[in-house]
Amino acid sequence: MSIISIVLVVIVAFLAGMEGVMDEFQFHQPLVACTLIGLVTGNLEAGVILGGTLQMIALGWANIGAAIAPDAALASVASAIILVLGGQGAEGVSTAIAVAIPLAVAGLFLTMIVRTLSVACVHRMDAAAEKGNFKGVEAWHIVAVIMQGLRIAIPAAALLVIPAETVQGFLESMPAWLTDGMSIGGGMVVAVGYAMVINMMATKEVWPFFAIGFCLAAISDLTLIALGAIALSLAFIYIKLSESGGNGNGGGGNVGDPLDDILNDY
Repeated sequence: MSIISIVLVVIVAFLAGMEGVMDEFQFHQPLVACTLIGLVTGNLEAGVILGGTLQMIALGWANIGAAIAPDAALASVASAIILVLGGQGAEGVSTAIAVAIPLAVAGLFLTMIVRTLSVACVHRMDAAAEKGNFKGVEAWHIVAVIMQGLRIAIPAAALLVIPAETVQGFLESMPAWLTDGMSIGGGMVVAVGYAMVINMMATKEVWPFFAIGFCLAAISDLTLIALGAIALSLAFIYIKLSESGGNGNGGGGNVGDPLDDILNDY
């Protein structure tokens, strides 16, 4: 790997670490982080495949209260680097996924360290705020965000220092029962992620769309682009029906949602 590629990978890792708490440009999402690392290292196809697969697993990962979700940023960046160094291309995606889940759990330890250190930054910001020093508040805020970026950039740089031959030897030494077991476990986590997302979104208004999508997904002749076009069309139809239902249709008992009105009739 060239020096330029190494620098670009570290930059992507740094951005992914910051986005883990900022959620502004979604660099920490597996689909984005793995794709960018694949792009800068010349392994775009493998990066997209890995990112798409990990994204399915991470769909249900969310911080709820004091419960911290597995670190999607570290899992994405580290597994993508391992995939690149392994030199197996798209064929090594399953192996990279096998190590992604343990890396995501290990990332919780780094998150705990950084958030503990960030407490000192908060006290510094409080002291600056009491003095009316707004620049001081901004400076310590930037320091805290940089610490989040280094949380991923430092492990990424450490992985890049490891010779590719060592990584290849490690991956090849992994027994089949371990890689197959982790792949099966990752597939189960995908189902759990989908279930969590559905549980958060489930309402009587969207269940018909879920049923339609579930049936359409079983048609093998439909590509992902076709499914996306159908989903986008259904979204526009729903928005149009919602606007029509809320604009002077004269029905005194309507609540503004045509699907909701129909379901209420039953």
